[in-house]
Amino acid sequence: MLSTTFRLAVIGFVVSLAHPAMSIAQTRPAGGPTASPAGASVYFIDIKDGATISPKTIIHFGLRGMGLAPSGMERQNSGHHHLLIDTDLPPLNEPIPSDFNHLHFGNGQTEAEVTLPPGAHTLQLIMGDHSHVPHSPPVMSDRIRITVSETGATTASQPTAPAASTSSGGTRRHTSAPNAKVYFVYPTDGSYVSRTPVVRFGLINMGIAPAGIEKANTGHHHLLIDASLPPLDQPIPTDFNHLHFGAGQTEAQLTLPPGEHTLQLLLGDENHIPHEPPIYSKPIKITVTASGRRPTPPRPKQRRRWRYYE
Repeated sequence: MLSTTFRLAVIGFVVSLAHPAMSIAQTRPAGGPTASPAGASVYFIDIKDGATISPKTIIHFGLRGMGLAPSGMERQNSGHHHLLIDTDLPPLNEPIPSDFNHLHFGNGQTEAEVTLPPGAHTLQLIMGDHSHVPHSPPVMSDRIRITVSETGATTASQPTAPAASTSSGGTRRHTSAPNAKVYFVYPTDGSYVSRTPVVRFGLINMGIAPAGIEKANTGHHHLLIDASLPPLDQPIPTDFNHLHFGAGQTEAQLTLPPGEHTLQLLLGDENHIPHEPPIYSKPIKITVTASGRRPTPPRPKQRRRWRYYE
């Protein structure tokens, strides 16, 4: 007859097999003292598990449900990206290390050019708070496997630099970083979208900082909908045609009526004033349809052919 101790051990083993998530939850650290917003997620925009890339590749980071803020700036529901290369997760209740395997993007960057030797590699994103400590619960992507090859896929070309605009007023404006660009990750010019599209923003050579936070070479996104550029030496308006993302968001779900619309991005400083020179994207045109796809043209009516018999 089995002893009580042995039977309990067997039961515990079976329960752990039936509920592996329960066992993992009991041993996995919850993260640091900074709470993450419910539903927040971080992900790779243009690289998927199993992808083959070139040795020098620009990797774009996506963030949903929370904002970006530079390291050292304590702000609720925000953080900054860290890229883990060929390494396991660090302790989730301690500052993320800073080395060749743990890259920090403490200026609020949303992309990075990474150089990797040919061969197999792993990549993973994890958010850190103002002290580089993961949130609780941690906000991190799946760990993906990639292959670096000399003949691998190259990164898509980025839009050309926006034209500079001179200030017509005396308002103090921050200087923008050289070659800084802002662009749409999605949608692209000429796209057909649904009435509630998720618009994703990209930024090159500058970081993102929330409104009210003054930090060199940073700003936050503004989305112009069916509107021309506002005066570039004054605060960007706030209305249905000028949407502010002052928490440092890099994407937004819109609600648009059916028909054609124009979208344009404009970066603003901590006071919502464009930089000098201003950083704005080219306007893009999109079409909103009920299905989110190009309407299928109706088939032409076939003419009936009559046969005459003698």
